[in-house]
Amino acid sequence: QRQAVPLLQPEAPLVGTGMEHVVARDSGAVVAAKRPGVVEYVSADRVVVRAESRSKKTDPVQDLPLDIYNLTKYRRSNQNTCINQKPIVRKGQRVQAGDVVADGPGTDQGELALGRNVLVAFMPWGGYNFEDAILVSERLVKDDRFTSIHIEEFEIQARDTKLGKEEVTRDIPNVSEEALKDLDESGIVRIGAKVKPADILVGKITPKGETQLTPEEKLLRAIFGEKAGDVRDTSLTVPPGIEGTVVDVKVFSRRGVDKDERAKSIEEEEIGRLEKDYQDEIAMVEMERDQKLKNILVGKTVLQDLFDPTNKTKRVTKKGDRIAREDLENFSWNELKKVKIKEDDGLAQTIRKIEELAEEQISIYDSMLEDRIGRLRRGDDLPPGVIKMVKVYVAVKRKLSVGDKMAGRHGNKGVVSKILPMEDMPYLPDGTPVEIVLNPLGVPSRMNVGQILETHLGWAARALGLWVASPVFDGATEEEIKEHLKQAALPTSGKTGLYDGRTGKRFHQEVTVGQIYILKLAHLVDDKMHARSIGPYSLVTQQPLGGKAQFGG
Repeated sequence: QRQAVPLLQPEAPLVGTGMEHVVARDSGAVVAAKRPGVVEYVSADRVVVRAESRSKKTDPVQDLPLDIYNLTKYRRSNQNTCINQKPIVRKGQRVQAGDVVADGPGTDQGELALGRNVLVAFMPWGGYNFEDAILVSERLVKDDRFTSIHIEEFEIQARDTKLGKEEVTRDIPNVSEEALKDLDESGIVRIGAKVKPADILVGKITPKGETQLTPEEKLLRAIFGEKAGDVRDTSLTVPPGIEGTVVDVKVFSRRGVDKDERAKSIEEEEIGRLEKDYQDEIAMVEMERDQKLKNILVGKTVLQDLFDPTNKTKRVTKKGDRIAREDLENFSWNELKKVKIKEDDGLAQTIRKIEELAEEQISIYDSMLEDRIGRLRRGDDLPPGVIKMVKVYVAVKRKLSVGDKMAGRHGNKGVVSKILPMEDMPYLPDGTPVEIVLNPLGVPSRMNVGQILETHLGWAARALGLWVASPVFDGATEEEIKEHLKQAALPTSGKTGLYDGRTGKRFHQEVTVGQIYILKLAHLVDDKMHARSIGPYSLVTQQPLGGKAQFGG
């Protein structure tokens, strides 16, 4: 389970252990609510919760009214898989502390979900599942059931060399305009561009060694500063085997060096995001401050007529009447402070207290905002000799393909050997084609009978529409599994006659079928695939180098 790749649409297992919630919450993959409250705002990348229970502590930070959860979108993990969080709460929903607010990678509604439930048959099929190979239906590929997103990171550094500075630029010698169409004016690829092998991601030029110049040329150089002929193209290009979309670009420049357009625009975007959070927080503090004063005023007797601030002629409360909550609907803070009431025991002090608390909270938010913006604007610490560094992240969508490694939860791993059209797969008596065919010989010698029990129980659970928790050391017994199969009107042996999809004839023996939970592992064939035309040779023996990393053969 350590090597499972987070899928595009994960699904919780039909037959689980009952621990999935706990694991998902404690792994830190999901976002859990810190305090109970009501969801105020939900978008794809942030969730705002208005907290309810205030701590009795005097610490004003603890007492701030909002919890803002900024979600991680399409970040790269160290395994090149995609870390993406999506909200699962709605606006106005109540949450308790510890409730899951947003799903992370490999979770489904806050439960651990690393794979998918598929309909399995344990039978040989044309030798395609010899030696633990797996035969898969094309339907799993079509429905994107085992599709995952991978994010590759590429970086390039512009250094200060002996011959002069390297420069990140769009102006590259002998490169067609067509090849530069996705670069912006500072020579960095735009976000959202589709790239394929050998496309330019970041344009960079390096000064070449000076050739011996004649004195006249030296003079001309000195006068016109002409330097076009002596640079070479050292741009960052997409390596072979990667085709995808640019999802993120980061530009780091040395302190004291002027930032280029791209770096500035990225910085502006970040600052905009911080300011949006800040405005939400301030609005919430002010709303709460007004609310506290309204709560004090409601039900008290007024000493003069109250007029609606938005419409000066409309009287909302007569002198000597009690104030109702809807009367104060349109009143701003300054107008609320002017309301005179009969039961005035220390009202002015209370108002001052409320105001001071609000100002204290606002000043905390102010200093937090300044601190964050200052950190953004400072510039970065880069290694010596590096003027600028650019990182480009490319997202690649990988469908299930022949050669990918898959596994169940019982150590039953295998490699996809063939993807069969749906109509050729064996089908059940009611016409449902199975989705995956495993070799029955993988079971007896390894003695992992758990997978067969899981298959039976999963089949019953799918038919009954249940989700089963079968804890470790206290799992379902054979009798219980048979009972469930009986309830679902399925054969208690867990076997059924199958028909060959190619000929339509029935197979001689009955076959074990059911639902099994399958994971896709991180050994994908696209990462290992490699071909070479003419590549590098070893210096000593002049033999071709080996391995994909060296472009060997």
